[in-house]
Amino acid sequence: MTESHEILRVRGLRESLPGESVSSPLPEAVMSSAYDVVVVGSVNADLVVRVDRRPAAGETVLGSDLATLPGGKGANQAVAAARLGARTALVGRVGADGHGEFLRDGLDGEGVDLTGLITIPGPSGVALITIDPDGDNSIIVSPGANGRMSEADVSAARPLLAAAAVVSLQLEIPISAVVAAAGLASDAGARVVLNLSPVAEVPPGLLALCDPLVVNEHEAAFLLGAPDGTGLAPADLASALLRLGPRSVVVTLGAEGAVVAEGASVAVVESPRVEAVDTTGAGDAFTGALSWRLAVGDDLATAARFAAQVGAAAVRRTGAQSSYPTLEEMMKL
Repeated sequence: MTESHEILRVRGLRESLPGESVSSPLPEAVMSSAYDVVVVGSVNADLVVRVDRRPAAGETVLGSDLATLPGGKGANQAVAAARLGARTALVGRVGADGHGEFLRDGLDGEGVDLTGLITIPGPSGVALITIDPDGDNSIIVSPGANGRMSEADVSAARPLLAAAAVVSLQLEIPISAVVAAAGLASDAGARVVLNLSPVAEVPPGLLALCDPLVVNEHEAAFLLGAPDGTGLAPADLASALLRLGPRSVVVTLGAEGAVVAEGASVAVVESPRVEAVDTTGAGDAFTGALSWRLAVGDDLATAARFAAQVGAAAVRRTGAQSSYPTLEEMMKL
């Protein structure tokens, strides 16, 4: 078996191998879904400045020209999935301002279904991002329209949630909307993926619907009541999180890959070694890719392995959505 054939097998593409008969790889429930992934979450304009170093308190430093880019964790995950070929829809809010029009046009151009994206009076969400020479970022988010998303918005999007194989959620919108979306999605038979970012307290009932809960090491420590760190190895972190109630867990480890836990099984997923240019949105690239691969029938470890490859590809270019690879680009890596 050649390396390219192995890539096709992992990604669920149905090119037949010599001597192999091919049937549909997708479960019947997945094939009947109108959408692979429906994302319920934030849509932001990212205002990005590159700096030689971050300023200390009370200090001013000079940076690069300001770049305005499409972002927001919800929009990022939707675009990441859509670029890979997922049938994707987004449920969210933008403001009736220049940023809102810019964001809507960008999502439409990526092929994301915007039936559930509402425009309301007031400002759109904005993220203020500084990036240092190592590609690491610091981010301040002004929620804008995202902060006004309601349970009523989620209820209005019930037909979209009911038509999804996977519903992906994050915490840049009010927790009440997240809980409502998770409940409706689960009731409709969709798989719920929750990226606990930005980290916050969540009700146990929400954790119980997650399949998987996706967190980094800092978010994992917060959930476990040790915001300064647990001292646990990543595999032990994942197992400890599983005891909080989610059906499965993915702990992302940046350049080190991820750890996956479900039932009694814990697996380590390695990430390709790359030179990072900009880590902005890399976690969203991972979650969007993970959601798509789960939607088309991959097991969790296989989906996470592909997602780690997508995340590694994303950090090699600047920006969030602008860095996300297409499936064709992934095939060439």
